[in-house]
Amino acid sequence: MVPSPGSPQAPCFPQCVQWILENQLDNGSWGHNEVDSSADKKETILATLACVIALKKWDVGPAHITKGIQFIARNFQTVTDEQIVVPIGFDFTFSGMFTLAINMGLQFPVRQTDIDGILRLRENELKRYDGDKSTAIEAYCAYVAEGFENLLDWNDVMKFQAKNGSLFNSPSATAAALVANYDDKALQYLNLLVTQFGSAVPTVFPQNIHCQLSMVDTLESVGISRHFSAEIKAVLDMKEEEIMLDAETCAMAFRILQMNGYDVSTDWLSHIAEASNFHNSLQGYLCDTKTLLEMYKASKVILSERDLTLENIGCWTGSLLREKLCSDGAQRVPILEEVEYALKFPHYAIVDPLNNRRSIEHLDARGSQTLKTKYLYDFSFRNDELQNIISWDEHHKVEFCSEKVEIVFYAVYNTVNQLGSMASAVQKRDVTKHLAETWLKVMLCMLTEADWQRRQFVPTVEEYMANAVSSLALAVIILPAQYFLGETLSDYMVKDHEYSNLSELMFTCSRLLNDIRSVEREFEAGKLNSVSLLALHSGGSMSIEAAKKETHGSLESYRRGLVALVRRQDSVVPRSCKELFWKLCKTIHLFYFQIDGFTSPKEMVGAVNQVINEPLELQSSNTHV
Repeated sequence: MVPSPGSPQAPCFPQCVQWILENQLDNGSWGHNEVDSSADKKETILATLACVIALKKWDVGPAHITKGIQFIARNFQTVTDEQIVVPIGFDFTFSGMFTLAINMGLQFPVRQTDIDGILRLRENELKRYDGDKSTAIEAYCAYVAEGFENLLDWNDVMKFQAKNGSLFNSPSATAAALVANYDDKALQYLNLLVTQFGSAVPTVFPQNIHCQLSMVDTLESVGISRHFSAEIKAVLDMKEEEIMLDAETCAMAFRILQMNGYDVSTDWLSHIAEASNFHNSLQGYLCDTKTLLEMYKASKVILSERDLTLENIGCWTGSLLREKLCSDGAQRVPILEEVEYALKFPHYAIVDPLNNRRSIEHLDARGSQTLKTKYLYDFSFRNDELQNIISWDEHHKVEFCSEKVEIVFYAVYNTVNQLGSMASAVQKRDVTKHLAETWLKVMLCMLTEADWQRRQFVPTVEEYMANAVSSLALAVIILPAQYFLGETLSDYMVKDHEYSNLSELMFTCSRLLNDIRSVEREFEAGKLNSVSLLALHSGGSMSIEAAKKETHGSLESYRRGLVALVRRQDSVVPRSCKELFWKLCKTIHLFYFQIDGFTSPKEMVGAVNQVINEPLELQSSNTHV
């Protein structure tokens, strides 16, 4: 549609017109050969209408025009079907272009009532915009510029022109602006597209950074990112200005970079910290669910004690997302399922294997076959490992006496020796002694708790926590596992203050979670914990519920400290060993998500079965909004 600057009667991009003439499908449309959904068909109808108008403008391809019009007429009911999820701005863009086509003399063999309905769509939209001078409305009008023809103040539209010359990285909106108002930068942008892509250009450009970040997010969510570490690092080492394209890209980049140990300031998100700033943007006007979800997820990566920017974003995006879930007639499309999941499970309670499985099952069935195949291999590997663990127990059974102490002693003794022998082979040094010392420390802490209970001794909160972080026995779980990660974990590393800090932070988070969830049950059994002790030592000024709330605050502080230490780049402890602290912490959060895993064994067994035993249930492809 763009005329040549030197000859207005000729197209500026004749090769694109030639492409239209050479690429009409047999059914008369321009688009994909296979249209899998009604929403895809709406996009195809819009593309066909645009091609028909272009051919009419340059007075070429009359047979092509006729076939295109016939395709649009056959599928006109799809255009007016309000039950079909539509592309952004479809109603206004189609009605505006349809009006343009009629004014150009094109005739469509459809009922006049249907034509009137299309024209009313345009009139209603124009009435809605009339008098509204908000930035959000102006941005939206610029975004769907091709539907306005000559009804816009193009000087206002060009306020949204990016440095690369485009409007919102949209070739079609940029071309519409260029037709109405010549601009050197816009022409340079379109020339770049044609030079780079030839006669058929993408609908959005550049989209490279957003696509790459989305791929990194997908690889991490399905659990196979370790196979692409070099490629992921190349993406994450991008320049800052390359990701400040829009709120969604910026929020996704912030979250991924933060969780991969990059030092990223929340200043990146300061321009959308307040809801009013978001509502005045294009995404805000559209109330784009995906953008809101990305911003909400980014807001939960809080590493400092108080970050008002992230807290504000989390507050208002969470409210808007809940409104979307509760709105009457909300369609249960996949993005709303993602919203429900994100609101229900905070990021620190999402266990990787369960999240990996869920992510695979919800991948688009057409576009992710390679990822599914690769990950299925990883699942089968886990099952083989489980069979090995079972066989170890079967091969090492011994006749035990009936005395409980002796049973416990030999159970621990044999376990330590078995794991120690295997871990020593992997680490190429003897680590059995260290495992035994870890068990000894745990047993001594348990003994102290038993002694306190027997003597009815009431420790201070500090005395209790100094002992209780070890008595939960997580050290005897995580240390052997770290020896099998394929990294060298030397005595020096294990004894380093960084390892001690990681252990203390993770163990403290787990202990506080345990105490919050089990305070009533343990109190009935005659046991005290940090919550009940906090209330007890308050002199009656604090209830159990108030003590729980204060303990929650401490828990959040320790959890943020753990995440910050895990993601720190300069480190003595290997990255994979540090990440295991965080993964175990997330598992503990899931364990205590409702009450605790001991009193809800059905849920825990179900989670284990989902990871190891149950086959994947891949979802069919659905339409997204």
